[in-house]
Amino acid sequence: MIQSVPARALRATLLAVGLILLYACKHEAPPPSETLAEASDDTALEHAAKHLDPKYVCPMHPQIVRDEPGSCPICGMDLVPKQIDPNQGKHPTVEVGSAVVQSMGARTAPVQSDTLWKYIRTIGRIGYDETRLTHVHPRADGWMERLALRAEGDPVRKGQVLGQLYSPEILAAQVDFLIALEGKGVQVSQRRLEKARNRLRLLGVTEGTINRIQKRRKAQNRVPIVAPAGGVMVQLGAREGMYVKPDKEIFTIADLGRVWVLVDVFEHQIDWLVTGLSAEISAPAYPGRTWEGKVEYIYPALDPKSRTLQVRLVFDNPGELLKANMFADVVIYGGPKRNILVIPREALIETGERTSVVTALGKGRFQPVDVVVGMRTPDQVEILSGLNEGDKVVTSGQFLIDSESSLRASFSRMED
Repeated sequence: MIQSVPARALRATLLAVGLILLYACKHEAPPPSETLAEASDDTALEHAAKHLDPKYVCPMHPQIVRDEPGSCPICGMDLVPKQIDPNQGKHPTVEVGSAVVQSMGARTAPVQSDTLWKYIRTIGRIGYDETRLTHVHPRADGWMERLALRAEGDPVRKGQVLGQLYSPEILAAQVDFLIALEGKGVQVSQRRLEKARNRLRLLGVTEGTINRIQKRRKAQNRVPIVAPAGGVMVQLGAREGMYVKPDKEIFTIADLGRVWVLVDVFEHQIDWLVTGLSAEISAPAYPGRTWEGKVEYIYPALDPKSRTLQVRLVFDNPGELLKANMFADVVIYGGPKRNILVIPREALIETGERTSVVTALGKGRFQPVDVVVGMRTPDQVEILSGLNEGDKVVTSGQFLIDSESSLRASFSRMED
């Protein structure tokens, strides 16, 4: 009990001193250089800027921040005072000295109205025109006794004999035809003869073979299989001595007089793509030569992995120079798009989250601006919103300025 009294007195004394200091801090008079009226007129950010210690940053490396003047340890440039812009928003304005602008190599270009020609440049693969593929099947069971072709890729003429087929069913149809030829009675024999002739036709026997049988009055053990179209043999499904059936595809002939070119178009390029547009291809195998064609069909679904749309082009192939599975450089033309705002493509900043440019405001002041872009060419980009004609955008060094602006925006959010 004797020692508790001094302890309580000491705690009460310390509490009283703390209250006095707190009251003095809250009622501290403003400095002589600032009156109460001036302090009340300032915004919170301006008032804080007057009493914060100055910071010095490197113009080239904004992550270097010091409390006093000096040199950047990375590039050796003199540190400059960090300015607090009271009007900074989502993308604060950045002030850069003329010497720094020159050392950065910053260049600007105006936003201007121009005409862009719509075209898509891509790579295509040449294939057979599937509407000109001819599939040959036997019309009856039998044996392929002779083949006129030996390998795939051999040229084929229309009407050329591809092989000789022995079929018991066709042989029986020939016997019926010969019996009909020997029939008596004009009307009865004529109907029977036409019926027997049609049966041979349905079994794939050519008119020439039927006439030969009629003329010789003798059946043929082997009947020829004739090519119904010319082109190139792309599939040979029979060999000599092989037993074949009607469901067996023994020959496939491709007409190379016209070919397909299949191309993949990115999703952002399909807004103006329609059938009938003109196209042009060139093949590495034939330097200096081009072929003109058109867009024949646009497939209805995108590839879920590559996010591309397949487009089919058709080209005439005189001389059959274009071969299947060759690669070709493709250009699809869509006509002009007039009186649109364009900027140089190198001025565009794309981060994946936003698309922006850095505008030059004059007197060393720059500010990033978010934009919406449209059509693109290798050199220019269409601007749909965010800029006006006559604005100036930075085409070189804009990434450093954009980084500085983002850093200042981060500082502003931290101070808020």
